[in-house]
Amino acid sequence: MKYVHTNIIAKDWKLLSDFYINVFDCKPVLPERNLKGDWLEKGTAVKDASLQGVHLLLPGFGEDGPTLEIFQYQENEGKPECVANREGFGHIAFSVDNVEVGLKKMISAGGSKLGEIVKKDFGKGTLIFTYAKDPEGNIIELQTWKLKN
Repeated sequence: MKYVHTNIIAKDWKLLSDFYINVFDCKPVLPERNLKGDWLEKGTAVKDASLQGVHLLLPGFGEDGPTLEIFQYQENEGKPECVANREGFGHIAFSVDNVEVGLKKMISAGGSKLGEIVKKDFGKGTLIFTYAKDPEGNIIELQTWKLKN
């Protein structure tokens, strides 16, 4: 068994994929997708399903690593505001060298701050993390571990 991808349905797949490419160094896996047809409608249970998007190779993995799949349907359903304690998928997380620098990079690329930067000692080391949002409001955790020697 192998983990393959996580999907985000975007308002604007090109802008959102650019955010993940520029902030987190994700790499596009070509070709871009332009999918429609009876097979897609049947598999997704979305009437007249038609979507466009791209897979982005996540940093820290080789060419066969998992991807972030960013798709935009021809007709998207709206969503409630993302909050950390809503049931269902909550967030994606990226390990960064410096949480404060990562957060500033996210904000300058159109993301926004959600939580405070927190440091918590767990014995084996200290976790430094915060929650933020991408330009479409999806929650991202930025984290780094400072392990004890």
